[in-house]
Amino acid sequence: INGLKIIQQGQEFRFSLDSVLLAHFATVRPGDKALDLGAGTGVLGLLLAARGVSVACGVEINPRMAQMAERSIRLNKLAERVSVVRGDVRELDKALLPCDQWDLVVTNPPYRPLGGGKISPLPGVAAARHETAGTLTDFVAAARSVIRQGGRFAMVHLAERLTEIMAVMNKAGIEPKRLRLVHPMADKKAKLLLVEGVRAGRPGLSVLPPLFVYHPEGTYSNEIMAYYQAGE
Repeated sequence: INGLKIIQQGQEFRFSLDSVLLAHFATVRPGDKALDLGAGTGVLGLLLAARGVSVACGVEINPRMAQMAERSIRLNKLAERVSVVRGDVRELDKALLPCDQWDLVVTNPPYRPLGGGKISPLPGVAAARHETAGTLTDFVAAARSVIRQGGRFAMVHLAERLTEIMAVMNKAGIEPKRLRLVHPMADKKAKLLLVEGVRAGRPGLSVLPPLFVYHPEGTYSNEIMAYYQAGE
């Protein structure tokens, strides 16, 4: 996508299609300032920059991941628009961020609560997959604290946690406005969801057509391929 390159390491969490889906799902408007909570490799900031945001910043608790993300930003010559801050979303230090309030906040948070499946022996991978360094509520609360009035919050998560996600967003004052379920194939149940809400938005949820990742023969669907081909 736009020739972007990502530095990754086998002993740390590596980004997946989930981040690509979120980057293309989120509503991006010219001049937007976007914040990524739990930036990991920094891929979301790079992809949002490719989509036209003016400023993209990631918050990442793992110092090794943050360092790799910083290297990827420099490698792609995007340091004037994209940055990474080392920090904990549970104790978000707004003084470290390049902006006070954000038009768009995105997150691909840990999907599994503690006790929900085997935890990886690799600390960085464990924190990326399980809620060892922040729960769903923590990530939504952090987003709420920095989104401007009328700003947007977009997230990719497990479809099985839909009701919990809606409740947490509503409680935080972020009204869910767009929802899309992601299915591996047309005949398979949804595994992921993409949701976008607006801070202090009016009630009214648009449920979008489902997104199918693969054709029956196992190749990427036309929509998924279009994400990658758009930047060629």
